[in-house]
Amino acid sequence: MERIEIAGLQLSRRKLLGIGLGTLGAGALAACSSSPSLPAPSGSGSAGASGSVIDLAAYDAVLSKGKVADASLVDGNAWAKAIKARGAINRGGTDTSSLFSLRDPATGKVAGFDAGISQLLAKYITGQPKENLSQVTVDTRETLLQNQSVDLVIATYSITPARQQKVDFAGPYYESKSAILVKSTNSSINSVDDLAGKNVATQAASTGVALLQKYAPKANVQTFDDNPKCLAAVQQGRVDAYVIDQSILLSDVAKNKDVKIVGDPFGNSDPYGIGLHKGSDALAFVNAWLKSIEEDGTWAALWKATVGQVVKTDPPKPPAIAS
Repeated sequence: MERIEIAGLQLSRRKLLGIGLGTLGAGALAACSSSPSLPAPSGSGSAGASGSVIDLAAYDAVLSKGKVADASLVDGNAWAKAIKARGAINRGGTDTSSLFSLRDPATGKVAGFDAGISQLLAKYITGQPKENLSQVTVDTRETLLQNQSVDLVIATYSITPARQQKVDFAGPYYESKSAILVKSTNSSINSVDDLAGKNVATQAASTGVALLQKYAPKANVQTFDDNPKCLAAVQQGRVDAYVIDQSILLSDVAKNKDVKIVGDPFGNSDPYGIGLHKGSDALAFVNAWLKSIEEDGTWAALWKATVGQVVKTDPPKPPAIAS
């Protein structure tokens, strides 16, 4: 079977289908077939002290080109009007994901696909890509939305029926599947079947718990608060593997040479949504904006500058946004 190298990770064509938005379009596959050995990430955002692989020059260009809404549109929406008055979006998220939301310790700047979605929306509403980031975990996201400590949550936040009882979700704006991360020296785990009898980490209150119950019922599941703690458990040998959305694991592999992704992506496509206050007028506003950035190429440009620095294919088709 032909294998393709992505950021030092050997993947089969079948595995490549699970990267990015779960299923890459025919154009993306054609791009892969013409380049059997893909180059390492490059550009101003190449991995360095901050661990980022983002093309920061391209990322900043996307933000600078972001559209600004007509004042009448913002003033007619209570949720957006409050954000404009404040001058920044209050986002619940993280700053430890190299592809989705990572803080540069030298500059304090947060960049990534999730961060870019938030900053572009902030610019659309306020005229400037400004956000105030509040750290969230899988246990605190709904609480922060329910008590309105944040305007939204953008944090590789999977849409589930249980969560939809508590918060509204705009989107989805991204899709992923689940994957397995192990130490780079591990040769005993090569598929989900090999997790039987193994100590496997996942994030508490994440979709990973139910996924392991279904696909690896004989695994010894250990839960941790967040991605850094799950990753550390693998690196320190406290668990044998870590299962979560592949998009999160791609960020981990991009930053850490001592871990790797094994096996094919598995489980259903995992749609990521923008968490919003339940019953507010934010939902229609944000969905309309998401559709506009997908149609005008902004979404694809942001993908290229972030996720596309590891998944070197043409941008996939965005997921259909719920009506």
